[in-house]
Amino acid sequence: MAERCADHGFSPYETFSREEWARLRAATPLTLTDEDLRTLRGINEEVSLEEVIDIYLPLSRLLNLYVGAAQGLHQVTDTFLGRPAHPVPYIIGIAGSVAVGKSTFARILRALLARWPNHPRVDLVTTDGFLYPNQVLEERGLMNRKGFPESYDLRRLMRFMAELKSGAEEVRAPVYSHLIYDIVPGEELVVHRPDIVLLEGLNVLQTPDGARRRSIRAFVSDYFDFSIYLDAEEEHIEQWYVERFLTLRDTAFRDPRSYFRRYADLSTAEAITIARRIWAEINGINLRENIRPTRDRAWLVLRKARDHSVQEVRLRKV
Repeated sequence: MAERCADHGFSPYETFSREEWARLRAATPLTLTDEDLRTLRGINEEVSLEEVIDIYLPLSRLLNLYVGAAQGLHQVTDTFLGRPAHPVPYIIGIAGSVAVGKSTFARILRALLARWPNHPRVDLVTTDGFLYPNQVLEERGLMNRKGFPESYDLRRLMRFMAELKSGAEEVRAPVYSHLIYDIVPGEELVVHRPDIVLLEGLNVLQTPDGARRRSIRAFVSDYFDFSIYLDAEEEHIEQWYVERFLTLRDTAFRDPRSYFRRYADLSTAEAITIARRIWAEINGINLRENIRPTRDRAWLVLRKARDHSVQEVRLRKV
């Protein structure tokens, strides 16, 4: 949509270079250390303090202003209705491809947002927990479509979002294990009246696609107050996926409990071949057909370069 509009001299986004965006930090203090970053980084994600200063701090400042405005609006509404203050969480959706760096991005953003005094309770929820269990996916012939829209229990996810946005005292979400590649039976993530919730996932900006979703009248993104899309060239994301696969081959895949234990003893050449095949047959298709088409629904788009650094920021005009 943004590209088509640009042809007519108009875009719903304001675009910033890295340098222009970095200046919008203003006086926002750096509250993370190198040690903090070491605990927050994901596999093959070498996020530097410079990246935090240039990209994350301006975003943290912007979101703090938005959250404050939303809190004020809720207070005005409660005053108008003559009822006690009933705060509800500010929900931020984070979307993008497999291997684009969503998890690391979400963890760092969560840490920064939690350091602001007016919203210290920040929770991070991933949509992986709302995937159907492997048994269900196998019964439906969807194991090779894991991560595609039809592999998620959307009704359960929508119920979770509705309860969260209603200000419920306690909301529960299923837990997913990347080690066993499945939902963990009997385990739940409990969310207690947070100020902010980050919801991270491949398809959080997805809309129903006709007959398969006719019974669902709302979208997950209907509950978002703000949304972010992490973007990059597909060739770069594929290379990051391959690099991550190689790292996992030497680490997590060696755990006897790992669903992918069979890949642990592959040679480097074999591992690269398999990783590229998985990308071509699953992740690349999901990116092109389902994930990237939702990009222009986001309020903020962060464009990453080959070295993972963000070089361009697009902010939707209010």
